Amino acid sequence: MQDKHLFEYAVIRVVPRVEREEFLNVGVILYCAAEGFLQTKCALNEQRLNACFANVDVAELKERLLAFEKVCAGRAQGGPIGQLPIASRFRWLTAARSTIVQTSPVHPGMCNDAKETLEKLYEQLVA
Repeated sequence: MQDKHLFEYAVIRVVPRVEREEFLNVGVILYCAAEGFLQTKCALNEQRLNACFANVDVAELKERLLAFEKVCAGRAQGGPIGQLPIASRFRWLTAARSTIVQTSPVHPGMCNDAKETLEKLYEQLVA
């Protein structure tokens, strides 16, 4: 039997008007140090987004979510933050910010397989 590993995750949210604190979950970011895993899974349901929030720039949101993926991947495409160690990238991505794309507080858990856990969390919290 596989040992369980500590993981941390946060929900990625679209917050069009920060002052109203209304948001729509659009993704999950998961970090597992034991597996060297940092990945995000996101999807913009444009119909749902437009029903909840009029006048949102979908192209800009897609670019911001793509930036999350690039930083997670850790390549030069992720810029200076993408070159940091994996734990630092996760902390940077989940830091509190006042912008249209934010993350929930970080939550811990235990898993056997980080990729499988990411998929489950995405289905439960976003899909």
